[in-house]
Amino acid sequence: MSIYTRTGDQGQTSVIGGRVSKDDAQVEAYGSIDELNSFVGQAASLSDEETFGDLRKELMQIQQELFDCGSDLAYVQLSESRYKVTPELAERLEAWIDRHQSENPPLEKFILPGGTPLAATLHVCRTVCRRAERRAVTLGQMKEINAEVLTYLNRLSDYFFAAARTANHRRQVADIEYVRSRKVFGNK
Repeated sequence: MSIYTRTGDQGQTSVIGGRVSKDDAQVEAYGSIDELNSFVGQAASLSDEETFGDLRKELMQIQQELFDCGSDLAYVQLSESRYKVTPELAERLEAWIDRHQSENPPLEKFILPGGTPLAATLHVCRTVCRRAERRAVTLGQMKEINAEVLTYLNRLSDYFFAAARTANHRRQVADIEYVRSRKVFGNK
């Protein structure tokens, strides 16, 4: 099987139900999700089984779900009956976020991305996720999309923030506070 088809040589690509320009908003949206998925794979590869087995399992599940997000955004025509991203996915992310937050030390100020290599990579995931979310919002303003993808991406960036803090905490590396930050987070 050849991995090259030559069908995109003139700047067009296939989507579910047709072809579009490679710089189409639809391709930008699911392409950003694909980029995010690569960084999630990198984060998973930095997650040793002994310390981060639970986190690695979560990241590998997220990779599957990011493919689902991309698939849901790849339709030329609305196809609700085929959507893979459901409210339950965001609800599960919330449970994971809550679990990570309960493990992490209290947070009062903004923090700088970084710390351990795993935490730094998870912060990259967070920022790429925010871009993917912005691209999906743009697409949603142009055509009808599965709104659950927006909810999922919004929650997922929060997950990456909490998981990055967990990665630092488990390695006993303190998050670095932004020095000019006021206290912006309340501890509940």
